Amino acid sequence: MKRFLLATVALAALSAPAAAADLATKYPVKAVAVVPVFSWTGFYIGGNFGYGGDKFTLDEVNTYYGDYYSAESRSVNSSGFFVGGQIGYNYQFANNVVLGLETDLQWTNIEGKYSENYATYYGYTSTFNAGASVDYFGTIRARLGYAFDRFLPYITGGAAYGKTALNINSSYYGQGSEAWGVSGSSTKWGWTVGAGVEYAITNNWTFKTEYLYVDLGSTDFSYFGNYCCGGGVNYNDIYSGSVDTKFHTLKAGVNYKF
Repeated sequence: MKRFLLATVALAALSAPAAAADLATKYPVKAVAVVPVFSWTGFYIGGNFGYGGDKFTLDEVNTYYGDYYSAESRSVNSSGFFVGGQIGYNYQFANNVVLGLETDLQWTNIEGKYSENYATYYGYTSTFNAGASVDYFGTIRARLGYAFDRFLPYITGGAAYGKTALNINSSYYGQGSEAWGVSGSSTKWGWTVGAGVEYAITNNWTFKTEYLYVDLGSTDFSYFGNYCCGGGVNYNDIYSGSVDTKFHTLKAGVNYKF
């Protein structure tokens, strides 16, 4: 019996180090993949296309020398497509607020035309034609948004500029005929405000849609007319007024983020 107990103790002593070694063995742990968080910080460049329009408001005053005075206001519907490009920079803060600066330039055929034929007091025929257009426009804007990972809604606003053109002509058919008017173009500055959404398709390519309201102010004009009617009496007219250039735009575009 004593020999059996000694043998059991010896066997236990020999087994203890082996068991401890087994307990100390480290088993492999599966690594957890870290998904990188998308950031909107960086420069970008891109292109866009869209559609715009509203109304050109034409206010005109007609003064007959010492005889008659009239004032008219006409609203000319405007519409057209545009295409262009943009470049900008975004910075995303730790709280996901995104602040950016963007400038763009669009070539467009937004225009409106007005035509009128009417009879004068003496029963003679007169015509009036007016056309206004925007040849190109651009903006320099700040953008403020909040990033939901790859989805970025934002508001935007800043300065706007563009080349506006005006063409007005009147004609008179009675005892003889006369035609007069004014045409020209100029670069105007104004303001713009809007909102949009942008989505990052990949880490470099993004897609956006954007609405902007553009106000390029007004263009003043004046011209002189002379015609003969009523027993050969010459009537001298001075026409003066202004055209307001305001329009809405909706566009879609893509950006490449560096």
